[in-house]
Amino acid sequence: MKQLIKIGLVIMLAACVAAMPAHAQDNSTKKERNYIRNGNKLFNEKRYAEAEVEYKKALEANSSSPMALFNLATALLMQGNAAAKANDKNDPAQEAEKLLQNIAKQMPDKNIQAMAYHDLGNLAYNREDYAQAIEHYKNSLRRNPDDDQTRENLRLAQLKKQQQDKNNQNQDQNKNQNKDQDKDKNKDQDQDKNKDQNKDQNKDKDQNKDQNKDQNKDKDQNKDQNKDQNKGQQQGGMSEQSMEQILKTMQDKENATQQRVQAVQGQQQERERRATSRKW
Repeated sequence: MKQLIKIGLVIMLAACVAAMPAHAQDNSTKKERNYIRNGNKLFNEKRYAEAEVEYKKALEANSSSPMALFNLATALLMQGNAAAKANDKNDPAQEAEKLLQNIAKQMPDKNIQAMAYHDLGNLAYNREDYAQAIEHYKNSLRRNPDDDQTRENLRLAQLKKQQQDKNNQNQDQNKNQNKDQDKDKNKDQDQDKNKDQNKDQNKDKDQNKDQNKDQNKDKDQNKDQNKDQNKGQQQGGMSEQSMEQILKTMQDKENATQQRVQAVQGQQQERERRATSRKW
């Protein structure tokens, strides 16, 4: 869309002298007119930087010259990036935009204001700021309703604005859809995570169950062993400890019996000895 700006600027530059009111032309100095004429020649040869110098010389001769101000803004626009961002201070188009804003607000002549608003509209259009472009084109047409080029640019800006609004709406819808999809995805991930956690918990439970089963199995084995031992004790009559206790008791009884027998025998031997030793 840079071509749109160039066409508008070249036409306005050529028509600028004729559009100026008679009193403005009378107040211009000879030096000012010569510098502007030289600048226009350089501009038409596309030597925009040199034209800029000539227009600045014209402003030195007459600082309030509408022609010099407008043509200087035009030369700066041709050197700058028509689609540059509004905050790009290094771009010459930013200086041109400030000049055009001052012309649109301060110059008394409506034709000059209309041309300034037209170029401001072109700048906004090329930045894809279609809402601002529409407003500038409308301001231009309010001051010059017969400008068909501005009316055509307004129609293009309105169509672009409709398409832009539609695209933004679609982007918002897609954004919401993606947000819902991400939400569902996160929900599924949480469910899978919970499922894995439950699976691990069930696995731990199964492991504990197996451990308890093994422990119960060991208890059953110990129980069977104890049962076999008790059974063996019942089949053998008594345990080893009980047998030892009984044997000890029998041994004690036998010892006591032998001691009594020995005592009786000793008493008997004593009586016999007394009987044989008696004198007749």
